[in-house]
Amino acid sequence: MYENNTIILASASPRRVELLQSAGIDFQTSPSEIDESYLEGERPDAHALRLAEAKARDAAGRTAGRYYIGADTIVVCDGEVMGKPEDEDDAARMLKKLSGVAHQVITAFYILDGKTGREISHAVRTSVFFNLLRPDEIHAYIATGCPMDKAGAYAIQGNAAYMIRGIDGSYTNVVGLPLCEVVEALRNLGAIR
Repeated sequence: MYENNTIILASASPRRVELLQSAGIDFQTSPSEIDESYLEGERPDAHALRLAEAKARDAAGRTAGRYYIGADTIVVCDGEVMGKPEDEDDAARMLKKLSGVAHQVITAFYILDGKTGREISHAVRTSVFFNLLRPDEIHAYIATGCPMDKAGAYAIQGNAAYMIRGIDGSYTNVVGLPLCEVVEALRNLGAIR
């Protein structure tokens, strides 16, 4: 099963795919369909790390490769953990809450070397500062459909770029994968040079 050194990304996210491609990493995808529900009392970092590991291990159980990458992104604002919105009303509620305030984006990643059992995981935090949004801006953005599959109901790299006054930390972390840290972890595991 480990005759090759194939890297498997356990994600269907086009943003994660683009980020790994931008680093020149050769990989395949094997999206995971694990239950992403919260466990009672689970802290945000722990939740994201647990899901990242579960995604990687799910892919390892279904796909022939050697290195498995799982990742999970969440948004935390005033103690509320924001995943992907359930519907347009939920997206509007999230964007209203984010309007004019700072929040945290946490992306956890977990990389498993299926041959040796070595693993590296880390949760990366970035502070994002939103502009004060008008109701018409929120509704126009929701009408694009963009917020519906994004944690916190926005994409920094897309139509929401104008909403963001600034960030403190990793930009790629907000997009969905802390690329610097992932590349370093892949090097440490011997997956890439």
